[in-house]
This record gives sequence, structure tokens and C-alpha cells, in this order.
Amino acid sequence: MLALSGVSGIALGYVLRVLIGLASRGSVELDIKHKLLQAQERAAKIIAEAQFRGQVIETERLEPIEEREDKLGAREERIAAREEFLDSRQRDLDQKEDEVRAREQQAVRAKSETDKLTIERTRELAKAAHLTEEKAREELFAEIERAYEDSILLRLQKLEAHGRERLEDKAKNILTSIIHRLGNAVNTDTMSLSVAIPSEEVKGKIIGKEGRNIKAFERATGVDVLIDDVPDRITLSSFDPLRRAIAKIALEKLIVDGRIQPAKIEEIVEKTRAEIADIIKQKGEAAAYEAGVIGLDPKLIALLGRLHFRTSYGQNVLTHSIEMAHLAGMLATELGADPIVARAGALLHDIGKAVDHEVQGTHVEIGRRILEKFGMDYRIIQAMQSHHEEYPYETPEAVIVQVADAISGGRPGARRDTVDRYLERLGDLERLAGGFEGVEKVYAIAAGREIRIFVNPGKVSDLAMHTLARDIAKRIQDELKYPGEIKVNIIRENRVVEFAR
Repeated sequence: MLALSGVSGIALGYVLRVLIGLASRGSVELDIKHKLLQAQERAAKIIAEAQFRGQVIETERLEPIEEREDKLGAREERIAAREEFLDSRQRDLDQKEDEVRAREQQAVRAKSETDKLTIERTRELAKAAHLTEEKAREELFAEIERAYEDSILLRLQKLEAHGRERLEDKAKNILTSIIHRLGNAVNTDTMSLSVAIPSEEVKGKIIGKEGRNIKAFERATGVDVLIDDVPDRITLSSFDPLRRAIAKIALEKLIVDGRIQPAKIEEIVEKTRAEIADIIKQKGEAAAYEAGVIGLDPKLIALLGRLHFRTSYGQNVLTHSIEMAHLAGMLATELGADPIVARAGALLHDIGKAVDHEVQGTHVEIGRRILEKFGMDYRIIQAMQSHHEEYPYETPEAVIVQVADAISGGRPGARRDTVDRYLERLGDLERLAGGFEGVEKVYAIAAGREIRIFVNPGKVSDLAMHTLARDIAKRIQDELKYPGEIKVNIIRENRVVEFAR
């Protein structure tokens, strides 16, 4: 019984296992079929989507080509229409050109016929009167002159006299009024300055042992120091006003300080030069303000201030320029010109003299280059460049500046012609000697009878000094005109400085 039960159980278990296996296999097959169907559906969707995208891409690709073809077609139509229009226009132009040529030919033929008729008529008239055309004209004019000679001359004389009187009276009234309104005093510069000294002992200090101090002072300042000319005074002589001013201030400081020796002299002179630079700036600013010229560059104002230490025929150049600015402004107002341009042109007309000893060329040409460099109004340049008639008068202001220059410089006592020429010769003497190699400083002293030349000891040897002196003397003889003789004095000095610490 138990055995039968066991066999029955086993059989039942086998049957169940078989049934479960069959059921499981059927489920897997169903699952596989379901997934296959899903895969087929996805594949169909992908294919359909790909086909749709391909159609879209193809449409997008073909659409620009179609538009481009349409545009090209329209452009071709426009080009064809334009070509047709141009052809029509060209035909019209050709037709008009032919008509113009025909008219030109007709005009040429007509002019030729007219000239022939004129020549024939002139010949007939000449034959009839036995005169050429020029002689006939001369005879006609001569007959008119003979018939109305007295009337013509009388009329011309009246017109000339009346016009001259009116112009002269008006010019006199304007100039008299302007000169009366200005009324500045005339001051001329001298070539020497005096410095008062507290006692005669100071003279000995200034001279120094074996004249070392006075030589150092003359070398540093470039002036000639005269000790015994006037009691209780020392005279400083130089043709350069700037040197005289530096020397005067420096000597006064040395006298107050009391320590007069070569090193101190050089120190004081250098400090004085710096102070003079400040004075130059102040003088330039004051001149521009007084003349009513604004907006000048600071460097240009400094150049203007340097004119305070320059003279022209004994007349202070800066004072002369300020006076000219006032005159030019009043003249421009009276004559209807631009007073601003006239004042500026007059104030800056001699600006080239501030550096004419440093730059080649006339002071007018140098002044032009300076004003162009600082970007001045071209009308001002035109106004200043003609005051010596080196350039033509291009504007009314140019004439006004020249007239103001003549008024300022032509008044009695305003200038000293001979003195200025003498000073120019001294300046030429210094410039000539300064052009040689190795020359450091050049001073014309003793009224131009002696020239002192300081050379660089590293460039000029003792033996070369003799050759240099001979060359300078020969060049002075060849290029300059002067009375008497000039002594060429060359100084070569070696100086060694060391500090003990």
C-alpha cells in the first residue's frame, strides 16, 4: 500500500512537472512573439520617420535652389531690360553726338567765313583810308586827345589831387590819433651797468689773488669787469643785455655774501641764471597780458620774455613789441581789420630774435617756423611775416603790423642805428669763433677789440691752440669788416675736482 502510494505520488509529480514545463514554454513563446511585434512596430515607426525626415530634407534642399533659380531668372530679365535701355540710350547719345559734331562743323565754317569777311572789310577800309587797323586806331585816339586834351588833363589833375588830399588827410588823422593815444616814453638801453660797492676793500676781494676771482667771474658771465673807472662802483660791460643782467645780480649777491672765490662765483652765477629764467617767464606773461593776446603756449611765452633782454638799434625789443601791439590794435579798429590778429602779429613779429643766435636764418624766417611749430593761427603768421617786406602783404593785418613797426621804430630817439650795427658786429664775431671745434665759450670784450675763447682741454691741445688762434684770426679777416685790429685770446684750463669725505 505504501509502495503504491509512493508510485502514485511520483507519477503525479512528474505529470505536474510536465504540465508546468509546458505552461512555462508557452508563456516564453508568447513573450517572444509580443516583443517581436513591438520591435516590428518600432522599426516601422523609425522607417516612416526616416522617410519623413528624408522628404523634409530633400524639400529644404531643393527650395533654395528653386528660389535661387527664380532670382536668377528675375535678374536676367532685369539685365536684359537694362541692356535694352542702355542700347536705346547709346543710340540717342550717338545721334546727339552726330548732331553736335554737325553743329561744330557749321560753327567752324561760320567763324571761318566771318574771319574772312572781317579781314576783307579791314583790307577795304585800309585801302580806302590808306591806313592799317592799328594806325587807324591810333589816329582816332590821337584825334580825341587833341580835341579834349585840356579837359582830360584838368579832370585827371582834379581827381588825383582830390584823392591824394583825402587819403593823406585821413591817414594823418588816424596816425596822429593813434600816436597821441599811445604816448609811451622812449627808452634805449646802454651797453654797461654799474654796481655800487660798500668800500674799496671789496674791489680787492673781487679781483682776488693774481686776478683769479675777476677772471672766473668774467669767464662765467661773459662780461667785461671794469674796476677803477668810477669810485665806489664797478662797471659791467657787454653788448648782450642778458649777460649784463646776470652779471649784475650775481655780483650784488657775491658782495652781500662776502665769500668771493671761483667756486662760489660759479655757484652764484648758476643760481642767478635760474632766477633770470623765472624773470623771463614773468616778463612774457606780463607782455601778453598787457598786449591783450591770450591763449599763448607757455613755451612761446618764455620765448617772448627773452625779448626783454634783447635790443634792436638800442630799443628794447619786448617794449617795442608791446607798443606795436597797441598801435596795431588801434589801427585795425580804425581801418575795419581784425584787431585780435593784428595785436598778436605785432606782439610776436620779432619772436625769432629770441633764438636767432642759436638757429640759422633771418629772425622773420625763424619766427615763422616757431609760430608754425606752436600751431598759431595762419592769419597771425601772415601778419607778422611781412614787417620787413620779406614776404608779400597778403592781408590788411600784415600792412598794419608793418606800419606799426615803422611808427614804433621811427620816432625821434627811439633807436640808435650805429650802436645796433656795432652790437651786431660783436654778435657776428662771437658766432664766428664759436663755430670752431673744441670751443666752449666765446666772449667779445673791450669794445670788440679782443675776443676771449675758452676751449675744451680734452679736444684742444696746447699745440693745437696756436693753429686754432691763427685759423680764427684768418677767418675774421676774411669774413668780417671792422676798424683797427682784434686780439684773439684763447684760454685752455685743466681743472681737477676731488672730494674728501
